[in-house]
Amino acid sequence: MPSKSKPLPIYILNGPNLNLLGSREPEVYGTATLAEISRRSAARARGHGLKVSFRQSNHEGDLIDWIHECRSSGSGLILNAGALTHTSIAIHDACRALGKPIVEVHLSNLAAREPFRHVSFVARAATGSIAGLGAHGYELAVDALAALLEE
Repeated sequence: MPSKSKPLPIYILNGPNLNLLGSREPEVYGTATLAEISRRSAARARGHGLKVSFRQSNHEGDLIDWIHECRSSGSGLILNAGALTHTSIAIHDACRALGKPIVEVHLSNLAAREPFRHVSFVARAATGSIAGLGAHGYELAVDALAALLEE
C-alpha cells in the first residue's frame, strides 16, 4: 500500500513590529505575545494534521524571500504583513506569484482605524482576510487555510 505523503507546512509570516506584541499598544493589538500566537497557531494546525513554519521579520526583503520559499516548501500562507500591508507592492507581487492559498490576518480591524490603513495590497492577492479578532484571528486563519487545502 502506498503511503500518503505528508503535507508541506503552512507558513505563518509576520511583519514589522509584531515582535513587540504584548507590550506595544495593547489597547489596539491585545496582550498576547507573538510567542503565544505561535504556540496557539501550531496547536490549531496540529488538529488539522498540519505543521507550521512561524516567522517574523522587521525587514521587507525577508518576508519576500520567505513567500518565495513557500512556493516550493509550503502548502499555503497566512500573512500579517503589519504596516507593509499598506505600502508594499513588492509583497503584493510575491503573493501573486505564490500560486497557493493565502489568508491575510490582522489583529485589529483595519477598516475602523486611520484612513491610511484602509488599503491593503496584500488583500488584493489573498484568498481571504481575517481582521479585528485579535490573536484568535490567527487560529481562525489556520482553520480557513486548512479548509482551503482540503478543497
